[in-house]
Amino acid sequence: MRPLLSLILLVPLGTLAQPVTNITVTNATAEQVLKGQYTPTDFAATQVIDDHEVILCEMRWGLNPDSLKSYLVQLEAFHTRHSYSDTLSATTGIGAARRWVLGKFQQFSAVNEDRLLPTYLKFDWPNGSCGDAFGWKNVLGVLPGSDNADHQLIIVEAHLDSRCAGDCDTACAAPGMEDNGSGAALVLELARVMSRYSFRHTIVFMLTTGEEQGLVGADAMAEWCDVNGIAIKGVQNNDIVGGVLCGQTSSAPSCEAPGSVDSLQVRLFSNGSTSQVHRGFARSLKLFYQEKLQSQMAVPMAISIIPQEDRDGRGGDHIPFRTRGYRNVRFTSANEHGNASVDSVWYTDHQHTSSDVLGVDTDGDQLVDSFFVDFNYLQRNALINGMGATLLALGPQPPTFTVLDEPTGLRVLITDGFNTAYRIGVRPSGADPEFEAVYLTTDTSFAVPGLEAGTTYYISAAAVNAEGITSPFSREYGKSNDVDTPPAPNDPLPYGLDCWGIGIPEVKQQRTDALLSAHPNPTSGFTTFTIDVPNLQGRHEAYLEIFDAQGRAVDRVPFRLVPGANTVAYMPRHGSGAYMARLMVDGRLLGSEQVVVVRE
Repeated sequence: MRPLLSLILLVPLGTLAQPVTNITVTNATAEQVLKGQYTPTDFAATQVIDDHEVILCEMRWGLNPDSLKSYLVQLEAFHTRHSYSDTLSATTGIGAARRWVLGKFQQFSAVNEDRLLPTYLKFDWPNGSCGDAFGWKNVLGVLPGSDNADHQLIIVEAHLDSRCAGDCDTACAAPGMEDNGSGAALVLELARVMSRYSFRHTIVFMLTTGEEQGLVGADAMAEWCDVNGIAIKGVQNNDIVGGVLCGQTSSAPSCEAPGSVDSLQVRLFSNGSTSQVHRGFARSLKLFYQEKLQSQMAVPMAISIIPQEDRDGRGGDHIPFRTRGYRNVRFTSANEHGNASVDSVWYTDHQHTSSDVLGVDTDGDQLVDSFFVDFNYLQRNALINGMGATLLALGPQPPTFTVLDEPTGLRVLITDGFNTAYRIGVRPSGADPEFEAVYLTTDTSFAVPGLEAGTTYYISAAAVNAEGITSPFSREYGKSNDVDTPPAPNDPLPYGLDCWGIGIPEVKQQRTDALLSAHPNPTSGFTTFTIDVPNLQGRHEAYLEIFDAQGRAVDRVPFRLVPGANTVAYMPRHGSGAYMARLMVDGRLLGSEQVVVVRE
């Protein structure tokens, strides 16, 4: 991730000092799809899977930590992915890395009826930061949408390039595993898994070149879309999304304790202008997660909406899209290992150094056994990204509406009126980044409850279609409120998922309603799990699987499962902390319970 101090020298006022030129799409078919000039039936799957519930439930197990690890191992092997590095070698440099990524997109396409269209977005950058740059390439996998009458793109992106201390040093080892092999691996894995599904809007999986030199590749794509009048429904930028360790100099706002670990939180950064849609997009993704995925994940995550566009003094590939008015958000790990201030004599962190490696060998057997990138954490971040892209690509547009100032308070008047329901997000002036309240209504005229007299409120709206998919929230409209209004219940998030039997290879097994609890909890010694599976008959393989706060399996407790109530005594064998117990029956997850261990 590029430090903003250097970025300012290259990107004044949000545009490149030396603009990119000669932007072209090398695959003619992909270019026509990107422009919406194609026949959707030409790319239709033989077996159409377009139910968002099926897609989201299957992605929980389809996205594979081992696949993510394999991509990272290969990305590390290129020695450097510096944007100015070797383009001719078959094994090292940015050229080899780009060709490998294009080959992976081709491979994913071949097993999905050639529906994913691999292509380069090629461009020049004359007088670039390290000299003339000709023939630079972003790598794209384009999955055509089924409805080009309402043609829009959803872009899931990450930057492929890496660097070490010297901005123009193309010879140093720059493995760039956290920054940003983690994001590149995430995009690749989503392309692999999502290519089998069908979406109304076109999804673009993109790995950019030149991020470390000033967001160059992202600027090229944003410029090409702008010039060609292409609508983008949302851009999800993934930059540093797999590391869990806090460095000494992590850019604020971030982790506070060097050496601390966090694999249960991801941060969303977005521009907070009320006249634009970006912060509303971040809020939308969090609501999507709370409603659709949170209760379905074996290891739940926290999504933190950060009230700024990026870390202090930093920037990312979502910004060129924001400058052209395209809805965007940045995903970043809770913890970062450094702030990229490599010129400081005190800098000992990994980011922008040759130490940004996948992991280290701690037992001398020549095999990496301690990893700086947590593959399970990265898989969970990929799932949240895939959820966002899926719901954007299948869901409705935000509604058009006005906010009326009436003697009895503020009223939202929906002016399109073509959706099943609407969500109204409300926050008082100064309260950011979260909504103070979200209300669900089926009415196109909605009196906003819970307001206080003499307060300015910012209000936005989202639409809910017949399938229970919510649109992104709109931009916000500010109005001063003159009277108190009576309270009302918050949105109960009723459009959740039930993944039972969805995405499970053996779907003929009997449904159960399992209850799992632990007592005492917290515990300093033994705890007893109570397990009630009232509808399950016969013999079954059952065990409790225990995960630590980093999402790593640390224990397995098999037991004999009988119909009705079961009790299992367990002595935690590890240190203090929060652990997640998962009830597995015949290889399926039936329930989970958090256990807090307190050591004296």
